[in-house]
Amino acid sequence: MADGIININGDSVQTLEIIYLMTLFSLLPSAVILMTSFTRYIVSLSFLRNAMGTQQVPPNMVLVGLAMFLTLFTMGPVVREISSTAYQPYLDGAIGQAEFFERAQLPLKNFMVQNTDTSSLRMFCDMDASVERPDSLETARELPLRVIVPAFATSELRRAFEIGLYLYIPFLLIDIIVSTVLMSMGMIMLPPSMISTPFKLLLFVSLNGWELVFTSLVRGVQYTPLG
Repeated sequence: MADGIININGDSVQTLEIIYLMTLFSLLPSAVILMTSFTRYIVSLSFLRNAMGTQQVPPNMVLVGLAMFLTLFTMGPVVREISSTAYQPYLDGAIGQAEFFERAQLPLKNFMVQNTDTSSLRMFCDMDASVERPDSLETARELPLRVIVPAFATSELRRAFEIGLYLYIPFLLIDIIVSTVLMSMGMIMLPPSMISTPFKLLLFVSLNGWELVFTSLVRGVQYTPLG
């Protein structure tokens, strides 16, 4: 009878662990988007495409692929730190599942806090009465994920929109110049985009724009490993 109870309890624990892991895997895409630099990259690249006026070129799949690989490149040090401090000890049996998740959070928190605006952190801390405002980087790392993640996502969106604004300015100047010239020549019926798009592409290609954009995006992300 006792053995039967033990087996039932063991099966229940295994079932709960499976449900817990399935829940984590279902939330993994959202974690990749909100806890990494993916949001900054995909939003900035979308602004760039709209600023050039090339409609659906590059297509969405290409932009998502570029943003994903740039994210993997940027998050490499964080992934390696998680592997050395949490994943490898967990595989060796030195730590349990609970400690694995606790250790794995630290590099992610460190990365997000270093790339989060202080004003965003304070805003979400003020909205949660149970959390105090951090006064240093060390205390900010101790904040719960429910505060760090939305603050980080807010900061990433702000930076992405700033990058989009800077990308729009040179192409907007080309549109203004082309529209002014066409109006002065009386060619009102001719769409300015037909004339301005080739000049935009010429400017972008002559400046090796893709390398400039990728370099600026990657270098804009900060990360210093723990310890």
